[in-house]
Amino acid sequence: MQDVFQGGKEGSEPLRCRPPAVATTQVDNDAMRVVRWDFPPGAETGWHRHGWAYVVVPVTDGEMLLELPGGKTATASITAGVSYERPPGAEHNVVNSGTKPFSFVEIELKAFPG
Repeated sequence: MQDVFQGGKEGSEPLRCRPPAVATTQVDNDAMRVVRWDFPPGAETGWHRHGWAYVVVPVTDGEMLLELPGGKTATASITAGVSYERPPGAEHNVVNSGTKPFSFVEIELKAFPG
């Protein structure tokens, strides 16, 4: 797994009691990894760093809280079928900040490490 999860390092993150988002790997080969993420309300991915460039394809609409390095946060809305891309090296914890579940498919491109 190319992502680096940093939760649990002493002093790195505050203790949280959120349910985990559910990650289902659909494809994992030399070229790409495709994972569907399902987020019940309040669920989180856990702190991680993306080792490859990636594309996110929302399956449903949703509201996200992004916890970022240095204690910063951001919010984002996703819309079903409206994709976006991010470069390698992105670090965050993604949290469903809405009242409804949401899902997206994440496609990591292994030819573009970072």
